[in-house]
Amino acid sequence: MIQIFLGYDSRIPALSSVLAHSINARASEPVSVSLLSLAQVKKIFNRERNPLQSTEFSFSRFLAPYLSGYEGFSIFMDNDMIVLDDIAELWSLRDERYAVQCVKHDHQAKEGTKFLGEPQTAYEKKNWSSVMIFNNAKCRALTPEYVNTASGLELHQFKWLGNDDLIGALPHRWNHLVDYDAPNPDVSLVHYTLGGPYYTATRDCEYAAEWLREREDMLRCVQS
Repeated sequence: MIQIFLGYDSRIPALSSVLAHSINARASEPVSVSLLSLAQVKKIFNRERNPLQSTEFSFSRFLAPYLSGYEGFSIFMDNDMIVLDDIAELWSLRDERYAVQCVKHDHQAKEGTKFLGEPQTAYEKKNWSSVMIFNNAKCRALTPEYVNTASGLELHQFKWLGNDDLIGALPHRWNHLVDYDAPNPDVSLVHYTLGGPYYTATRDCEYAAEWLREREDMLRCVQS
């Protein structure tokens, strides 16, 4: 079973549903998709909202290994994405040598704000944590207590690992940053990090048609 956790933000719930549909529609192996909703993890996650966090799941994403019982592997993804290939291909890249695997972007934020007017913060390893394969047994430092109290940089820069050699690299096609990365017609995962076609200001972004098509397919209901 491919275990996947998706970010969930109550202000934009449709995004998680469209992403989940895009995964399930193409998966060649059984998939378990869980939404990281604050309402569902409130018994273990109680940190105050940080003014710099742009989504409700900015920090709760790091609970995935705990929620997996620190066993096997699990995948985390931000909600503002769609998957255009078989998720089993990403799953096949998991590597026991590493604690975490991700696309190692060299992302230099140029904007002052993101979607919904949220702050855009520049930091080393930005967007590395937006798609992660966790080797859960090697992520025992991510206890609920630690996730509740560690700083944002400690979490998102993987300082809890103590060694960057434990971070493995994934192919860039598994986290294509729309309107940051050069246009590419051949990617496996599209990340609308500045906002997608669901916002008026970014409705004409790269891969806009693909997201809209995915939403329509999700809503499809064959009539008898």
